[in-house]
Amino acid sequence: MQKNIVFVLVMMSCCVLGIVSLQLYWNFKNYNSVVANFKKDTNNALDIAVEREMMQRRKQLVSEVKKWMNNPSIVKITCDTNNKDHSTAFTLTDAIPYYADEKADQVTMGISSFNKKVGRINPEAKKVFIEHFSKILMNDLKDATVHYYTQGIGHRLDRSFNESRLDSANLIKIYKEELAKRQISTSFKLNTMLLTSNSFVTHKVNTAFRRPYVNSLVFASLENPNSYYLRQTKWLVIGSVSLIGITLSCFYYTVKTLFNQHKLVAIKNQFISNMTHEINTPLSSIQVTAEALKKFKPNEETTEKYLEIILYQTQKLNDLTNEILESAKLDTLKFSMEDMVDLKQLISEILADLCEVIKIQLNFEAGDFIIMGNRVHLQRLITNLLENAIKYNIESIPEISVDLEKINSGILLRIIDNGPGIADEHKSKIFDQFYRIPTGNMHNVKGYGLGLNYVKKVVSQHGGSISVSDNKPSGAIFTLIFPAK
Repeated sequence: MQKNIVFVLVMMSCCVLGIVSLQLYWNFKNYNSVVANFKKDTNNALDIAVEREMMQRRKQLVSEVKKWMNNPSIVKITCDTNNKDHSTAFTLTDAIPYYADEKADQVTMGISSFNKKVGRINPEAKKVFIEHFSKILMNDLKDATVHYYTQGIGHRLDRSFNESRLDSANLIKIYKEELAKRQISTSFKLNTMLLTSNSFVTHKVNTAFRRPYVNSLVFASLENPNSYYLRQTKWLVIGSVSLIGITLSCFYYTVKTLFNQHKLVAIKNQFISNMTHEINTPLSSIQVTAEALKKFKPNEETTEKYLEIILYQTQKLNDLTNEILESAKLDTLKFSMEDMVDLKQLISEILADLCEVIKIQLNFEAGDFIIMGNRVHLQRLITNLLENAIKYNIESIPEISVDLEKINSGILLRIIDNGPGIADEHKSKIFDQFYRIPTGNMHNVKGYGLGLNYVKKVVSQHGGSISVSDNKPSGAIFTLIFPAK
């Protein structure tokens, strides 16, 4: 039996350890994954946000150039069909020479996708040329290059190109959008460290048009990845921790149940041993007496004595079975609680019936000590405690003190003896069913572990409480508290 329990405990421990380890490993891997993705996504979102913001600035430059090209006071656009490489050749000329002593600068180009022959510029052809020029300009801007197609356009564009700066408000808006696409909801600041400790800082991204020759770096400061992980996965973490807690609780409860069952088996065996001893004695007396009556045919006087022995032993067996049955009934049935019981009178009657030679001291406060309950069970309860104080006492003349006093919570009954006392390791167990303080195979004090359990059940059904403590220098004190009437 012991080996089986050890084997089961080892297997259960391995299972619980495996479950807890897997949960912790899964949480650790999930933590690493969430934190790594957070860092990667926030960096990637900043790259894209900066690129989008720069593209918007490029488009603004292109839009500005389109306005210049549509302004005859800045540039003139002409076309002809004399170019041998293209059906129509377009010429872009500064309206006013950039340098006073030079001729107005110009550039000529063709459009391969425009196959019409146009000898004189018209709105359609002008629009096609401006759009084509805008595409060329956009590609140049992406390469961080400003070509001087004409001196006038080139200088204007170069000045606007160099003056273009990061729009922080626009970048914040775009960065929020990019973070939202990645399902990241967190506060951040650009180019400023957050006040919180251990905040995460992205890599730095260059926002200058002339990168890498010119640097205008920007970075984002966000909340700590650990805080983000806990905030985003708090329900998963709570669920995982709860699962681990439930698993450990179930394991604890199962182990406790196994040990309780093992303990119950030991108590049962002890109870059977005690009961066997208690029953065998009267049964043996009855058997021997009956055999003597049958074999020797004694006279009437001797027969009467033998019959008294049989009746006495039969009554002992009857009392034993009744006590066991009464204890069992208290687990399922509630007894009547309609008697008005005077504890002073009840204790005096019980002490008057005790035949043992004892030294008794009564300490009763003045007044009535009446409770609502069951007189029969209260009588058995007090009798049981007094008999225990006598039969377990090793002194030649046991000394017992019975106190009655009123307290705020009701009535206090205290039974004090000068016996050997009860060791601390047994105080919490003596009220358990069938439990007896171990004495090996010695049966010098009769009992079967039901008395104090019965006492506790009766006290509980009266709404009271019972406890045991040490009496200095020796002995035990049983303290009972009953609610007053």
